[in-house]
Amino acid sequence: MNETAAAPGEPNESSLAELVGSVVRELREKSGLSMRELAKRAGISQPFLSQIERGVSAPSMLTTYRLAAALAVTPGDLLPSPATDQVTVVRADEGVRLPVGDRPDAAIGRAIHMRPNSPLEVIEYLVEPGQFIGGWFESTGVTGVYIVSGHLDVELVGIGKIRLGPRDFVDFPSIMRDRWHLVDNQPAHVLLVIAQPR
Repeated sequence: MNETAAAPGEPNESSLAELVGSVVRELREKSGLSMRELAKRAGISQPFLSQIERGVSAPSMLTTYRLAAALAVTPGDLLPSPATDQVTVVRADEGVRLPVGDRPDAAIGRAIHMRPNSPLEVIEYLVEPGQFIGGWFESTGVTGVYIVSGHLDVELVGIGKIRLGPRDFVDFPSIMRDRWHLVDNQPAHVLLVIAQPR
């Protein structure tokens, strides 16, 4: 994946990986967890966790959420905080890029709002045909999915698929595992909103 030019004041992908890695390592050490134990709790390999902590690899959205759960923090606690905690404007070309999964064909999300100690997370996806979005996902709190354009099937364990079109919205407990499917192999513009419990 090519490195995207960072907006002014925003870390580029390599420095972001280093920042996230140092935070993960610090939180792991504070928790008294070995690298092996954290990797086991997060459901990732120890070599991959080592790459993350050294800043060699940046975690995907799925891995970020798994690491946050294993460390008992919010996903935003693993990302750099904005310069101000009062009012933050995120322009169209700003926001931390987060791939959905740890695969080269994963759809890339844009974290519009993910900050330390904030219960609110907003991630934008411009999903193109052929991109990977099919992994099962779960978190804590409440998840909301809003469709800006296109169509998306949101599959929920125990419920089945819910088809959403432009301006449709669905919310559900984040612990309910879900995964997404494009409809008729057409692109979709999606906002994912997660309200973490305080």
